[in-house]
Amino acid sequence: MNKEEGKTVAESKTVFTQLIMPNDTNPLGNLMGGNLMRWMDIAGGICAGRHTNNNVVTVSVDNVSFKEAIKVGDVITINANVTRAFNTSIEVFLEVFTTSLSSNIPKKSNNAYFTFVALDEKTLKPTKVKPVVPLTEDEVKRYEGALRRRDLRLILAGKMDPKDAKDLRQFFRDLD
Repeated sequence: MNKEEGKTVAESKTVFTQLIMPNDTNPLGNLMGGNLMRWMDIAGGICAGRHTNNNVVTVSVDNVSFKEAIKVGDVITINANVTRAFNTSIEVFLEVFTTSLSSNIPKKSNNAYFTFVALDEKTLKPTKVKPVVPLTEDEVKRYEGALRRRDLRLILAGKMDPKDAKDLRQFFRDLD
């Protein structure tokens, strides 16, 4: 695939930064998970929209695990990168890094995959999206893994029979 057929990951990369304020936290002074997920959704939506040149809507969020508490006064940086585009949907990988203003040493605190669907401006129906052109080793690895993640999402949503997921058959018993 060449660049004329699609867009590179770098063309839609999005970086979102937020200072954690007291109104963002729970009584323990930790960032509430819902606030983080909201910001991840915003960053992912901007990234997907940049890739598709369309408005997008969130259709799924893969596992979001909270590895470390994010405290009031910390600064989070969310990096959003497109991993792969399908017919009308696009997968975005998000990584969250936390720093304190005193140390300025980033620590990875979260990551997740979000899936968005591009909408036609006039009809508000799903519309075809350009493919992703992965260039780096990490981009190629995430691009190739996106098919398995997509199949798993479709199986868990009841939209695909596990028998039809060729790369995932080894993880499901009694398919034959």
